[in-house]
Amino acid sequence: MNQLDQLKQFTTVVADTGDFESIRQFSPQDATTNPSLIYKAVTQPEYAPLLDQAVAERKGADLPREELICDIIDDLLTIFGEKILQIVPGRVSTEVDARLSFDTPATIEKARKLIGLYAQRKVPKERVLIKIASTWEGIRAAEVLHEEGINCNLTLLFALPQAIACAEARVRLISPFVGRIYDWYKAKTGKEYTGADDPGVQSVRTIYNYFKKFGYETQVMGASFRNTSQIRELAGCDLLTISPELLAELQGSEGALTRCLSLEEAKASDIKKIPLDEKTFRWMLNEDAMGTEKLAEGIRKFTEDIIKLEALIAKRLA
Repeated sequence: MNQLDQLKQFTTVVADTGDFESIRQFSPQDATTNPSLIYKAVTQPEYAPLLDQAVAERKGADLPREELICDIIDDLLTIFGEKILQIVPGRVSTEVDARLSFDTPATIEKARKLIGLYAQRKVPKERVLIKIASTWEGIRAAEVLHEEGINCNLTLLFALPQAIACAEARVRLISPFVGRIYDWYKAKTGKEYTGADDPGVQSVRTIYNYFKKFGYETQVMGASFRNTSQIRELAGCDLLTISPELLAELQGSEGALTRCLSLEEAKASDIKKIPLDEKTFRWMLNEDAMGTEKLAEGIRKFTEDIIKLEALIAKRLA
């Protein structure tokens, strides 16, 4: 078997793309999207009709312009999600506006709205993961949503306190960003990290071992990969969300792929449990320069792409 097929034996493979043909090509279980991927997709001719559909469905609404554009974006996200769910057998992740990352009530309201829009498209909420930034406020929103039966994927996760807070809030799934952690350390040190020495790989391994050792049900989904070495080092993780380019590389690789993460290894690890409240969370994150910087940067980047999408819709409305 090629390495992609081997990986699928012990890790759920998720496609990290908004491109339908790529999803079909690699037959993943789930798919994830974010504002950057959606913006990239709708600027391509083959996906422009989906944006036209979202604009057409909402154009006649008697709403202030800003609110109308916001409604069109929410509609567009669920149109993409519905199309993706016609391809994958599992779930799709749909992201809340990054500008709500520090507003718990608004995040809850947006998540409920997205689930409602999916319901109008006959998509059951069990097939949707609401993506929320792993801020303290975002984690609190996910905790409330979990109690309502709305599953969440906590994204922009770079540090252990973020992961622990998510697990204690009984969040369904977290997405630690391997590649962006790697990027930060490479830029700071000038070193090229490979294999098990990669700081992004080490971060996900620590989180996985922590969750499994202490019996948390929250799933770990490694994300944001820069190369297939990072993916191979995390074989055995609950899920891995992978770009089409790296999926193709794995599919074209015939060598043996070994499981690197396991429940047995996690149970045997000497990792210690960390009592966590809000003050401890904020202090630990503050002391982690990489985690603090990459979280803020990620929120800004997703916000930039939402603003680009708003501008694109404003032109269509004009």
